[in-house]
Amino acid sequence: MARTRSVPEESGGGRSLRARPRRLRRSPALRDWVAEVELSARHLVLPVFVRPGGGPATPLPSLPGIDCQSVATVADFSRTLRAEGVPAVLLFGLPRRKDPQGREAWSDDSAVAAAVRAVKRASPETIVVTDVCLCAYTTHGHCGAVDGAEVDNDGSVERLGRVAVAHARAGADVVAPSAMMDGQVAGVRSALDRDGFSSTSILSYATKHASAFYGPFRDAEGSAPAFGDRATYQLDPRNAREALREMRLDADEGADALMVKPALTSLDLLARARRRFDLPLAAYQVSGEFAMLRAAAAQGIFDERAAVLETLTALRRAGADLLVTYYARDAARWLGGGP
Repeated sequence: MARTRSVPEESGGGRSLRARPRRLRRSPALRDWVAEVELSARHLVLPVFVRPGGGPATPLPSLPGIDCQSVATVADFSRTLRAEGVPAVLLFGLPRRKDPQGREAWSDDSAVAAAVRAVKRASPETIVVTDVCLCAYTTHGHCGAVDGAEVDNDGSVERLGRVAVAHARAGADVVAPSAMMDGQVAGVRSALDRDGFSSTSILSYATKHASAFYGPFRDAEGSAPAFGDRATYQLDPRNAREALREMRLDADEGADALMVKPALTSLDLLARARRRFDLPLAAYQVSGEFAMLRAAAAQGIFDERAAVLETLTALRRAGADLLVTYYARDAARWLGGGP
């Protein structure tokens, strides 16, 4: 008959414990060996603001340390990013002029289209993602066409298709519709396929909340709405089931990848989406999150490097495959062992 031994309770006091999770935490090498989540530069996407024309890059006061590139500087900037280990950019354009329809958004001469061409010539390996929206280009600042005091959903979808085609024609690898119009992914997919760009991918802003964390971005892009707000088309932050429904709709309409935004307030959605969808998931650490971390670090409240890498690791742990962050350059340097 086999002998049985009692297992001591897992308590302190020097008693022999069978289960000691700390055994695998004793050294950095052991901790790396059993780490469940990898954070590397290949996950990073840097948002880049581009204005038309020439001239040097100019600082964005609401985003300390971030510059607005010109079409003339973005090529060299893309080479620098590639050398630093940042594999992808998400381009946002500033217009020469605005009008109620946002026509410059789908012009082949827009800042985004010109920047795409410049980046792909200078750094062909860089993955170029373009934001597909109208808010920066319209006089009213809404993400779609406006009919009276209402945003015209279906008319907006048609215009978003034009924007996506213009970006694809310039050479974008991925287009990212962000207007939160119903049916926008299906509309963009149809427009791309119809114009011969069936290989252009769609990264959908599937879960974009009506958030307080977009303020610095709207200052940088000059895209605050002139009247009302965006709560009729952006998601209510209180609704998780609705967010997952939006993701399902976008996946069914042909999205190749899904995004949640803002990132840190959507960890639960990332985790639930990871269990539900096989598509790649992106998390956007938005301008307000970046500004908050940078301001706290500047006050000496915490170590910036440690705090940023911890937040990005949390996004990976929750299920994000892609990390859109204004800290992409810093993170690539830190992950590569740089100071």
